[in-house]
Amino acid sequence: MVKNHANLVFVGGGNMAASLIGGLVHKGYATERITACDPVPETRSRLSEQYGINTSADNRAAVGEAEVVVLAVKPQLINEVAGGLKGALNHRPLVISIVAGIPVAVLNGLMVSELTELPIVRCMPNTPALLQLGATGLYATESVNEQQRQLAEDILAAVGITAWLDSERGIDAVTALSGSGPAYFFLVMEAMMAAGEKFGLAPGVARDLTLQTALGAAQMALESDVDVAELRRRVTSPGGTTEAALNNFQAQGLADIFENAMTAAFERAQAMGIEAAEAQE
Repeated sequence: MVKNHANLVFVGGGNMAASLIGGLVHKGYATERITACDPVPETRSRLSEQYGINTSADNRAAVGEAEVVVLAVKPQLINEVAGGLKGALNHRPLVISIVAGIPVAVLNGLMVSELTELPIVRCMPNTPALLQLGATGLYATESVNEQQRQLAEDILAAVGITAWLDSERGIDAVTALSGSGPAYFFLVMEAMMAAGEKFGLAPGVARDLTLQTALGAAQMALESDVDVAELRRRVTSPGGTTEAALNNFQAQGLADIFENAMTAAFERAQAMGIEAAEAQE
């Protein structure tokens, strides 16, 4: 439950903003304290009708009295959108950014003068937040006070679990792990379904068995009092089918494949931050 129903303004009304709004409303956040800004009339109408919140097409007017501003736009729009807020945030509201790849220094430079430092929390949620099953990493600048940290955590916790990071660099690690992570599992599911069909299973049967297996394995890991390595050992009988499959994975370097892939994601996340900073100069 969010304890502080601050005046909350979302700049951007896409899927991630809608998931956060839905999670907050579900947890009892006062709808009259939430405003969503979006240039598309249909998006504003949908959010208003679905959640009973306020909407606006005017970002600057909406953030003027905001206690919390959530930046929820695509990275390629951040210069235009954040730059358009310059001069409207002099009251220094908490800014929560869920914009991928944009460092806090860039965000601050776009929205205020060099002499002002906004309290900014940069976040990396992931797409299961749409089902309130998300995982979000958060990093706060030194300007963020304890009350604001708690408020940011409460807002993101409305759609899943949260974890605070000690450095902004940690956001890139979160991006490689949980931010991009759902796609890794989707790829594994695709491969399992395709193999099942090759063995003669009907596509629907292969799909249902694969998805339920993935769900069950995740739930077992969440509820278990032992780590996933021990769970793996417990379901691997010597000389059995599971051992045969796992031996094949290990022989082909599955752990290295994952590490290399996640390293590529991590390095790309770092490069995006550098590109954003260079573009501002």
